[in-house]
Amino acid sequence: MAGDYEVATFGAGSFWRAEAIFRQVAGVLGTAVGYIGGTVEFPTYQQVSTGKTGHVEAVQVVFDPEIVSYEKLLELFWELHNPTAPKGDNEKLSSQYRSMIFYHNEKQRRIAAESKRHQQDSGYFKRDIITEIAPATRFYRANEYYQQYFEKADFGGKLIK
Repeated sequence: MAGDYEVATFGAGSFWRAEAIFRQVAGVLGTAVGYIGGTVEFPTYQQVSTGKTGHVEAVQVVFDPEIVSYEKLLELFWELHNPTAPKGDNEKLSSQYRSMIFYHNEKQRRIAAESKRHQQDSGYFKRDIITEIAPATRFYRANEYYQQYFEKADFGGKLIK
């Protein structure tokens, strides 16, 4: 990595799909999927899936802001999922899929809040955006099986956005 980099963390439904799409963005230097925002230390996928730990499935994105801006990553975040659904795109799923932006500094907080306002005011979403914006807490990386899951699976090399 030649220059400085930043970290962004997003809860956008299933972390597998979100990670796969963020990995395709020029300027994204790396990603990890895991859990953030809950009350249990070192949670497992099985624990988080119960909805009782308070964690969100999230993708953590390391990026070069000289190549891709935080604003651009947020634009992609809004496209990846339904930010008006309390439990993500499928209401029958656990709360681990809820829409959240975890900011790592005050600048990210301000940009995320403005981006959310812009999305709501655009009229694209017919219901209120309920995405939470919260300070990043400890991120627990999911086990290796879940990392870059779509790249390991054989889907013919194509992702459906």
